[in-house]
Amino acid sequence: MTASHLSLRDAAIALGIVFVWGTNFVVIKLGLQALPPLFFATLRFTLVLLPAVFFLPRPKISWAPLATYGVCIGLFQFGMLFIAMNGRISPGLASLVVQMQAFFTVGLSMLRTGEKLKPHQLGACVLALAGMGVIAAHNGHGTTIAGLALTLVAAMGWAFGNQASREAGKVNMLAFVVWAAMFSIPPLLGLSLLLEGPTAIAAGVERMSWMTWIAVLWQSAGNTMFGYACWAWLLSRYPAATVAPLSLLVPVFGFAASALILGEPLPAWKIGATALIMAGLGVNMLWRGRPASKDCLAGEPN
Repeated sequence: MTASHLSLRDAAIALGIVFVWGTNFVVIKLGLQALPPLFFATLRFTLVLLPAVFFLPRPKISWAPLATYGVCIGLFQFGMLFIAMNGRISPGLASLVVQMQAFFTVGLSMLRTGEKLKPHQLGACVLALAGMGVIAAHNGHGTTIAGLALTLVAAMGWAFGNQASREAGKVNMLAFVVWAAMFSIPPLLGLSLLLEGPTAIAAGVERMSWMTWIAVLWQSAGNTMFGYACWAWLLSRYPAATVAPLSLLVPVFGFAASALILGEPLPAWKIGATALIMAGLGVNMLWRGRPASKDCLAGEPN
């Protein structure tokens, strides 16, 4: 990696990724209009796995990181996120709250390495937690305490998934994501059958329209396979500090898409909470002279 600035082509690819990731929250909401959340997540990872698994060789690593990644990203990140977005938190707020994964990723790294919290990291956490407090204080206005808690669990699952993918080493990230999906499907489908039931699943399948199928394909092909593979490719060509700050645009696209397509209101408290959390993320990700920041920056946004 020698280039420190994105080329015009690669900048366009990066913006395409954060656009897909940001608008993905509206797509999730549209899919949930027909499908139960856990079954929706099951379909998402089924289409990640099939048919790509027949064309991509399994990464030459042990099964452990694949299983860890599959369960953490499939069940905890997206399973919990889909449940939260099923009437418990608005798409725009979800796109913002889930970015707390950056702090959870740093925390996991500190537990692994014994690194102490730096002053700027503490300040970043205080800013972000203040933003979480603003959201919690407006319970019932686009979010609930349960929705906030579930989305934070999703962010934690994302952080553990980041850790698993980093510890897998240098592998084909698209193949890694595809093969890990086989560990996402069983717990998602099992819980869907247990908690949502065959009747609700069958009713959801009957309600599926072309828009629902587009939502599922957007989730699998667009968000997961295009987004994660291209993000990993950009990180292999440029320093993480050049690429990763673009993830700050994810909530921007999330709120814009939610407002334009779903009519989600943007009152002053949402703008204030967004400013606090984005400020915390910005301090955490952009602070100069902090070598350990790569642990946070290398994580893939949603």
